[in-house]
Amino acid sequence: MVATSTDPGQLWAAVLGQLQMQVTKPNFDTWLKHTSGLAYADGEFVVGTPNAFVAEMLEQRMYSLIAQTVEGVVEAEVEVRFAVESAWTPSGELADTEVGTGHPHPNPLPQGRGGDDGSTLSQDRWAEGGLSPPALNSRYTFDSFVVGKSNEFAHAAALGVARQPGQLYNPLVMYSDVGLGKTHLMHAIGHQVAARGMSLIYSTTEEFTNSFIRAIRDGTTDEFRDYYRTADVLLLDDIQFLIGKDQTQEGFFHTFNALHQTNRQIVVTSDRPVSALALLEDRIQSRLAGGLVVDIQPPDIETRIAILRAKADGSQQPVSDDVLLYLAERIHKNIRELEGGLNKVLAFADLMGTAVTVDLVKSALTDVVETAAERQIPDSVVIETVSAHFGISVETLKGRKRDKKTSLARQVAMYLLREESQLGQAAIGHVLGGKAHNTVMHGCERIANQLNVDPHLRRDIINIREALAAH
Repeated sequence: MVATSTDPGQLWAAVLGQLQMQVTKPNFDTWLKHTSGLAYADGEFVVGTPNAFVAEMLEQRMYSLIAQTVEGVVEAEVEVRFAVESAWTPSGELADTEVGTGHPHPNPLPQGRGGDDGSTLSQDRWAEGGLSPPALNSRYTFDSFVVGKSNEFAHAAALGVARQPGQLYNPLVMYSDVGLGKTHLMHAIGHQVAARGMSLIYSTTEEFTNSFIRAIRDGTTDEFRDYYRTADVLLLDDIQFLIGKDQTQEGFFHTFNALHQTNRQIVVTSDRPVSALALLEDRIQSRLAGGLVVDIQPPDIETRIAILRAKADGSQQPVSDDVLLYLAERIHKNIRELEGGLNKVLAFADLMGTAVTVDLVKSALTDVVETAAERQIPDSVVIETVSAHFGISVETLKGRKRDKKTSLARQVAMYLLREESQLGQAAIGHVLGGKAHNTVMHGCERIANQLNVDPHLRRDIINIREALAAH
């Protein structure tokens, strides 16, 4: 992009336009939406932020992406600097809230402490001390969390902690693969306890580690200790990143003890069970395991459809159940991909000025939806899965028996071999014991037609595809 202006505000608006397409909407709204272009001169671009916390987060998490995007807009090498907008002066001088020029902030943390009477900081006291409230995603609440069989225990545990922090489950450990909702539940806890005026710290383990390292380097470990140990609730995301960091583990161990002994609530997330965090110190493992450890499984088909329906209802475009079912059947790894897929479909429909249909989904998500060819499900797996679902043997499925149950199972196998294994009619007939070409064609067409009118058959197909997806 060729820069047509040297005005920092206009340049930054162009940069934001590009960044909005490169980061998720929650990240953009949280960290970038309220930033501004303050100055551009002598190879330096100053980005204004609403507070020091946002400046530091952009410095630590997005510096490379932002710098690369700025350089693309101005077509020159630049050094990006972040500064609190309220502290910026026309002369370019900054107050003590300056964050830096692509390097770690010299101060380890906001200098927050408990009250003189030993009480902890409330949300108001955070503001009075010039500190920012924890960066919680406004969309991640209990009301917006779709509960299903895969996550109902974790949801109930998180809700219990939010209602009675430090009293029920302490610590609470939630683990799952990426994109299944553990961070959503952690933020939901944060929103609820913050609304009650309790002091709260939300941090990723990476941020915790960086702060601890800076505290050691700058001789400010007392401030580090006071900051983390005076909160009513500590939310620490991705505890697995403590593995291999011996000094940080030591700092976390003492922080954990100080909070736990005074009945302060601790909530951590992980991408694996506590027992699998083998390289964490035994004393940390035992303390985590001593609380409540809950897992979140990938959502089943009903939960995926419910998530998509909730998302679709919040849009301006009508989305049919057929579209939701198509997406839910094909995007099953995690909720993030599921919602992202629907977002892309809605944007595509809006840009094209057309209705949301299954054909549109196929066009919009050629790079997202997992095709049958990409899955490459072996024909033997399809046959075994269909046999297990209907409770008949593979030999019977391939044989000549023609009772109602066996005939239905055989036709379902034909249909799924065509759809999931991408076999032609002759090949399907061959793997099913030498069935004729026209028999296979009739069986596939019958199932395809019945799917539109028979909810029981549709449920059978969904359950079998679930099993194939798990394979």
